[in-house]
Amino acid sequence: MPNFGKTPSQPITPHGNPLRQGQVRPRPPRNSSQAHGGVHPVTVFARGSQKFQPLPDPLGQPPYHFDLESAIPGIGAMAQQLGKLVFHTVGDTGGVKNPDYQALVAKTMKGDLNKTDGSAPSFFYHLGDVVYFNGQISEYYSQFYEPYNHYDVPIISIPGNHDGDPIDSTQTSLDGWVDYFMAAAPRINPESHDAPRVTMSLPNVYFTLNCPFVTIIGMYTNVPEHGSIDSVQQQWLTNEFANAPNDKALILALHHPVYSFDDHHSGSPRMADAVQHAINDSRRVPNMVLTAHVHNYQRIERSLVQDTQTPFLVIGAGGYFHLHGMNTNPPLPGNGAAMTEDPQTGAQLIASNHTNHGYATLTVDPNSISGVITTVDEQRYPGEADADTFSYPAQALYLPDGVVVSL
Repeated sequence: MPNFGKTPSQPITPHGNPLRQGQVRPRPPRNSSQAHGGVHPVTVFARGSQKFQPLPDPLGQPPYHFDLESAIPGIGAMAQQLGKLVFHTVGDTGGVKNPDYQALVAKTMKGDLNKTDGSAPSFFYHLGDVVYFNGQISEYYSQFYEPYNHYDVPIISIPGNHDGDPIDSTQTSLDGWVDYFMAAAPRINPESHDAPRVTMSLPNVYFTLNCPFVTIIGMYTNVPEHGSIDSVQQQWLTNEFANAPNDKALILALHHPVYSFDDHHSGSPRMADAVQHAINDSRRVPNMVLTAHVHNYQRIERSLVQDTQTPFLVIGAGGYFHLHGMNTNPPLPGNGAAMTEDPQTGAQLIASNHTNHGYATLTVDPNSISGVITTVDEQRYPGEADADTFSYPAQALYLPDGVVVSL
C-alpha cells in the first residue's frame, strides 16, 4: 500500500545526526575568514569523500632544498645585476570543462615574458591544482602542456588537493604531478605531444626554494577539505622557518588558505594551527603567505609583529571555470576594497576580485616584496593590468620575546 500522509523514518548518520532531504554542506558565515573556531564539526559532511592520502617517496634528501639556479643557470648573477627577482604565481589553473579561461590567463602571462625593461618574470610558482579533477596524467596535455606551450621559463609547483585525489584504484595519489615535477632526471614526457616541456626534479612534494633575495617554503596540504599535514611535515616546516636565512625575505606557500572571506571554502583552522606552531616555535614570521584553493583573489592582512602587516594572499583564479563569490555583506563589486575585519581572527580583507580570472606578478628586492594582480577580460567585466598593487617590507621578521601568535 502507498505510504500517503505518513512521514518516512529519518536515516541516521554514523555521528548520530539525522539526514535531511536535499541537505548540503553549510556555507561559511558572513564576514568570516575561517570555516570554524578550531574544532572541526563532526558531521557527515566533515568526512566527505576526500581522504588523507599517503605521500610519495621523496626524490631528494631532507631538508628538501631546491636551488633556483639548478633550473635557471645564471639567475643569481642576473638578479644581482637587476637588483630584483620577478616571478608569476597563481593556483587552480586546470581548464577542465571550459578551457577558455585558462587559455586567456596563460596567454596574458606569456605576454609578460616579452617585457624588456627587466620586469619579465623568471619563473612561475604554481600554488596547486594543476590538473582537474584528479590529477590524471591523461589530462596533463590539455590542462598543462598545451596552455603553457611557449611559456619558456620554468614552472615550479606545490601540489593541490585535486592533484592528489585519486579517481579510482588504478591511480596513485599525485602520480601525474610526480611524473612531471619530481622526475629523477630531465626528460620530455610522451603525453606532452606537440607541446614539449622538460620535466622538473623537485626534491619532494613539500620543499624549500632557494632564490636570490627570497626563500620560498612550499607545503603540501594534502587532499581533505581545509587540508591536513602529518607530524613529519610539521617538524620540517618549523625547522625551515628557524633556519631560513635572515638576509632574505621569507615567503610561505600552501594550497589551502589560512584565511579566506569567500562563500565556498573559507579559511582553514588546520592550516592556521600548522603555521602558528611553526611561527611560535621558530620565532620567524613570514613576510608573505601565498595560498590558492579558493577560486578568486583576496589580499588579507594580519598584524603579527607590532607596526607591521603580514599579507595572506589568496590567488586561485588561474583558469578553473568556476569562480567563488565572497561572504562579505554587502557583496563586493568585482574589484572592491572591503576593509572587512573578522572579529574572531583579526584578519582584515583589504582587496579582492571574484569576477575575473587572473594572476600575480611578484617582485622581490632587498627592501620590499611588491606585487601586481592582473585580471583578464570576462563576459561582463573587463580585465585590468593592475587590479591590485601592493608592497611590503622584505626584512626578516621575528617575534619579540614572550610573544606568541594565534592565527
